Amino acid sequence: MCVLVFICVSSDLIERRMELVRLVSHNAHKRLVTCLQGHIGTEAEKRHKKLPLTALSQAMQDGGSQLGEESLIGKMMDVCGEAESRLASELMQHEVQLERDILEPLNQLAEVDIPNILRQRKQLAKLVLDYDSARARWLQASKSIHFSTNYQATAAKVETLKDEMDEALNKVEMCKDQLSADMYNFSSKEGDYARYYVILVEAQADYHRRSLAALEGVLPTIQAQNDSWMEKPAYGTALEEHLKRSNREIALPLEACVMMLLETGMKEEGLFRIAAGASKLKKLKAALDCSTSQLEEFYSDPHAVAGALKSYLRELPEPLLTFSLYDEWTQASNVSDPDRRLQALWVACDGLPKNHKANFRYLVKFLAKLAQDSEVNKMTPSNIAIVLGPNLLWSKTEGTLAEMAAATSVHVVAIIEPIIQHADWFFPDDVDFNVSGMFVAMTPEPDPGPFERRRPGSLVDGDTPRKDSPAPNKLGDPTPTPRRAATLNRKQHHHASSPTFQPPLPPPEAGGVTQTQPVAEPQTQEQTLCGSTEAGQPGLAGGGWGQGGAPEVQVATGQQPLPLTQHSAEENR
Repeated sequence: MCVLVFICVSSDLIERRMELVRLVSHNAHKRLVTCLQGHIGTEAEKRHKKLPLTALSQAMQDGGSQLGEESLIGKMMDVCGEAESRLASELMQHEVQLERDILEPLNQLAEVDIPNILRQRKQLAKLVLDYDSARARWLQASKSIHFSTNYQATAAKVETLKDEMDEALNKVEMCKDQLSADMYNFSSKEGDYARYYVILVEAQADYHRRSLAALEGVLPTIQAQNDSWMEKPAYGTALEEHLKRSNREIALPLEACVMMLLETGMKEEGLFRIAAGASKLKKLKAALDCSTSQLEEFYSDPHAVAGALKSYLRELPEPLLTFSLYDEWTQASNVSDPDRRLQALWVACDGLPKNHKANFRYLVKFLAKLAQDSEVNKMTPSNIAIVLGPNLLWSKTEGTLAEMAAATSVHVVAIIEPIIQHADWFFPDDVDFNVSGMFVAMTPEPDPGPFERRRPGSLVDGDTPRKDSPAPNKLGDPTPTPRRAATLNRKQHHHASSPTFQPPLPPPEAGGVTQTQPVAEPQTQEQTLCGSTEAGQPGLAGGGWGQGGAPEVQVATGQQPLPLTQHSAEENR
C-alpha cells in the first residue's frame, strides 16, 4: 500500500513537470515558426522565391536596369540588389537548418515524447485501480470461505480471484517499470533537449556572420562608387572633401558667389547685411549644391548671392579659420599693440592648412576689393568683419547661434578687420578671381544706365572689366577709383599703414626699419573713411617704432617678430 501511495505521489509530480516541459516546448516551437519568413515544409528553391528579400532584390535590380549605369542610384540599386539576393540565399539556408535541427525535434518532444509518457502515467493509474478492485474481490472471497457451505467451490473461487489479483499486480509493476524507464530516459535526455536552444543560437550566429560577410564584401564597391560620384552637395561638406571631390582649388560656392558679386553686387548697399528672400536663397544654394551652370537669374539679386556665400561659410563642419587655430586667433586679437597684433595675426594665418589658407586668401582679397566701394555700398572693413566674421571662426564647444555670436563677435572683428585692411600685406600676390575659368563677363552694352546690372550670358572662360567703371587716375590723384575687374593686377593699399611686402619666416635680424618711399597710388574709399583711426595702425609715424630697429614682437606661436615697413604720416593723411 505504501508503494502504491508513493507511486501516486510521484506520478503527480511527474505529470506536473512533464506537462510544464511540454507546454514551454510547444510555445517555443510556435513562436519560432512565426519568426520564419518562408513556408515550413516547402522545398528550398520554392522557399527562396517566396522570401521578401528575394522580392526586394528583384525590385532593386529592375530599378537599376531602368535607371542605367549613368545614374549613381541605378548603380547602387544594381549592386545592392545582388547583395540582397545573397542575403536571401543565406536566410533560406538558415531557415532550412532551423526547421531540421530545432523545429522538428521540439515538435517531437512537445507533441509525441512527453504525451506518450503522460499517457503511460494515466495507464498506470488505471492499472492500480484494477489491482485494487481485484484485491478487494479476493479479500471478500477469502473472508466468506469460512461461512460457505460449499467449501470446495468457494476455495476454487478464491484461488481464481487471487490469480486475477496477481495478474493485475503484475501489470501494475510492468507499467510502473516502463514509466520509470521513460522518466529516467527523459531525465537523461534533458541535456539533449536543452541543446536545441544552444543549436538555435549557434545557427543564428552563423547566419549573421555569413550575412555580415556578404554585406562587407559589397560595401567597398558601393563606397567606391559613391566616393567617385562628383555631384555631391557642397553645403555642409568639409572643405577638404569638397575640393578633393571636385578637383578644385577654391570651393565652388565661394568662387561662384564672388564672381556674381563682382559683376553686379560691388556697389550694392548693405551687401552681406541685408537679408535675401528665403525662397531665392534656398534655390541658389540648391543650384550650387548640384553644380549647375544655370545661375543667370541670380545675378539680379546680389543679396541672395551674398546670403548664399555666408551660409556656405557657416555650414562648413569646421570654420574656414579652423578649430585648431581658434586659440591662436583669439590670442592674436587680444594683443593691444597694433604692430604686434598684425604680426600675431600673420603667424596664425600662416599656420592655416593649405586649402583653408588658399580659400581664405581668395575671400579676403574679394572683401578688400568690396571695401574699396564702401562710400557707395557702406561696407567698410569693420562692417564686413561684423557681418562675416562669425561665419569664419567659432569655437568647437559653442552652443546656440546667439551664444556663438556673443562669444566670438568681438574677437572676430578684431581679427578680420585688420586682415581686410592689410590684405596685400597678408597676401601679397595677385588673385585671379576666375580661378576655375568658368565665368566670363557679358560684352558690355554702350552707355548703360547708372543702376543697370549686367551678368555673363554663359559660364565660360575669362572676365573683362566693365565699361562703366571709371578710368584709373594718374598717380597722386586723390580721387577714389573703384575697380570692377575680376583680377587684382596690382596691390591695393586698403589702409595707409599696410606695409608693401611680407617678410618671410624666419625673419632677418632686426637691423633697423626699412624706410620706403610711398608709392603714389589712388586712394581708396577705405583710406578716406579710416583716416581718423590710422594713427593707431602699425607703420605710421609715432606708432611706437624707434630709430634703432624693429620692436621685439612676442606672438602666440613663439616665432620671432616680422619687421614691417613704414609709410610717412603725411601720406596716410
